[in-house]
This record gives sequence, structure tokens and C-alpha cells, in this order.
Amino acid sequence: MWYLRRFFTHFAEEISTPTDFISCLQQTPNKIQNSFGGSLNLESLSWLHNVAPCFPLRGDQIQIIHEPNHFYETLVQRSSVARERIVLASLYLGTGHMENAFVQTLRRSLQQQSSLRVNVLLDFTRGTRGDVNSKTMLLPLVRDFGEQMRLSLYHTPDLRGLTKRLAPPRWNELLGLQHMKVYLFDDAVLISGANLSNDYFTNRQDRYILIEDKPLADFYAQFISRVQEFSLAVNKNAQEELHKDGKILPYEGVKEEFIMHAKQRITDFMQVTYVQQQKAVEEQKGADTWIFPLVEMGQIGIHHDSLVTRQLLSSSIERSRLKLATGYFNLTQEYMDTLANNCLAQCSILMAHPNANGFQGASGPAGGIPAAYTLIAKKFYENLVHLKQSHRVNFFEYEKDGWTYHAKGLW
Repeated sequence: MWYLRRFFTHFAEEISTPTDFISCLQQTPNKIQNSFGGSLNLESLSWLHNVAPCFPLRGDQIQIIHEPNHFYETLVQRSSVARERIVLASLYLGTGHMENAFVQTLRRSLQQQSSLRVNVLLDFTRGTRGDVNSKTMLLPLVRDFGEQMRLSLYHTPDLRGLTKRLAPPRWNELLGLQHMKVYLFDDAVLISGANLSNDYFTNRQDRYILIEDKPLADFYAQFISRVQEFSLAVNKNAQEELHKDGKILPYEGVKEEFIMHAKQRITDFMQVTYVQQQKAVEEQKGADTWIFPLVEMGQIGIHHDSLVTRQLLSSSIERSRLKLATGYFNLTQEYMDTLANNCLAQCSILMAHPNANGFQGASGPAGGIPAAYTLIAKKFYENLVHLKQSHRVNFFEYEKDGWTYHAKGLW
């Protein structure tokens, strides 16, 4: 155990370089005593307190949702009873019958509760694809409810100039997206990988974690609000404009200035939260579960989740077990190298069978994506065999008739 303490301490120091996002969270790097309520089983993970804000709570505040239809029912039910706030962050909102029914639920709640505020963050390119799209689905609410309803569209700073003018729909999405899936109702947060569309409500398996905790809900509401500051605001005339607190449009001016401003807004917020939550951890009573929100925003130079995830993989000890799930086997080269060369755990990797891949049967180049992922997995396995590590890593494929698979996670 002494070696583990020394190893993790070294890690916390090692990644805190002056230019590193994590170093910005350590302006007051005081040692947190009794960080996991005295649980010796979790002591080897105490380094997490040095790299992310921590939210202590109880396990009975967390509910795991297992099925897409239950996910949809939860969205509708929670929206119908929300009294103060609904915050929705997703890649896009679909345009079918179920999505329209969800929008009508939001409408009824806004009509019944004058104090209710609905705040939606979607991706610009995906949310405006086609004549009928996420934006047109929500525009009536923007027009009818004024300050009660806010719609923002994140626009990547990489889509600008000739590329913005000439890149066709779908192809322009390759330059970067808003990909958070956070659904918040008053003081409850539903964290998922599922978008707000029919497949994810019916036969596309994902993961869904519902957490009842006001401090965590406040964190995500404020975080999404920060992202909206450098996103585009949709007004009643269906026009996208600079957010009222924004400084620079993402596709105009100097790209580096936009990136610097956006990164600073997120970094400042995370630093303040980190300091606040240090006190919450020290004063915790009765907590048996600890949540560490991680951020990854590569387009504005923030690499947080990837650093911590890589360390979780490489710091596993012998005879430990890791279970990794991904809808698409497109692990970064760093992750694959870490699993192959610097991981002692017994690993199980679950991914979509080609028949359960959402791109299966697609027209054009997209139709070849499932085969490409299979090839990547095959090459990774061959590398494991070459390194004599194949005994340590097992591969599994999800296949269910008529279903696709989209869940991601690390346990």
C-alpha cells in the first residue's frame, strides 16, 4: 500500500504541468484527510481528489435506468413535474412523434409554471441539419415563452471561412460537435450517452444514471450555462446570434482568441468548483459514494477526462478487473497502448456487433464504418497477441435482434 500511495502522489504531481488544465484546479492543493470516509478499499483512488472536484453523496441517491423506453418515460415524467428548472444538453433533438410529444410536455410545464425555466443546449451543425430539425422543433417554445425558454447551439470554432460556406450538411459535423448528454430536472441529473431521438427512446441501448443531488445539479446547470456563453443563442426570429454574455462569434474574428476566451470561462468555473467541493468533502457526513465530474473539450484545448481515464487504466493493480464498454471500437492510440503495455488488470471490452452498429446499412462511405471498427479491434487484438497480453483482455460483442448499441463506460 505504501508503494501505491507513492505512485499516485507521483501521478498527481506529474500531470500538473503549468499548461495543464488540471494544474488550474490545484491552486489550493491541501491534503484532504479521510477523503473517502475512511474506506480502505478506496484509498488507492485518493489521487482523484487532486485532479477533479468531488461531490460526496449516498448510494441511495442514485438510480440506474436499464431500458430506452424507461429513459424516455423518465424524461417525460420529470419534465411534467419540474417546478424551477429543466436543463437539456444533447447532440440533437429528433423530429418524430415521440420527440414532438416530449416537446409538448415541455410546453404544458411552461404554461403551468410561470417560474419554470427551460434551458436547451444542442449542437449547431447536427441541430440544424435538414429543413425540419432540432431548431425548428423547439422554435415555437422560444417564440411563445420569452425568458422562460432559452435555446443555444454550440458551434465549433473549426468551422469557419470557406469551409463553413462550402462544407455540406453531415460533412460539416466532422469538424467538431457538442456531445454532452445531460438532462436536469430541478435537483435531479440524468447523465447518459443517449440523444433525444426515437431510436434512443425505443431500441438503441445506452446507459442512463439518475442522480438526486442539488449540489451536483447546480454544478451541471452552471457548467452548461458557461458553455452557452460561447455558443449561439437562437432568437424568436429563428436567427442565431451572439450570446448576451458572449465576446466573440466562434466562426468570426481570430480563432485563437475565441478558444482562449472559451477555455478561460470553463477553467475558471472548474477551479471555483474544485475549491468549493474541497470543503464539502471535508465536512461530509454519511457519504458512501463520490462523484468526480471530468471535462473533455479538445476543440478549446481542454484535456481532462482523457488524462484521468488513461491514469485509471495504467494504475490498475494485478488481479483487479476493468470492464470497458463502447458503442464503437475507436479507442485512441494512447488508450490502446496503455491497455496493452501499462495495465495489469483483467480487462473485458464490450462493443457493438456490426449488426448492432448504428451505421450498418447506411448509404455512401458511412456504410463502411462498422467494418472499419471491426478492423481496428482485430488489429488491436493482434497487437495483444504479439505482446503476449491476449490472456488479459477479452472481447465481447453486443447483438440483439432489431436493436443497436451505444453504451459507453468504464468499471
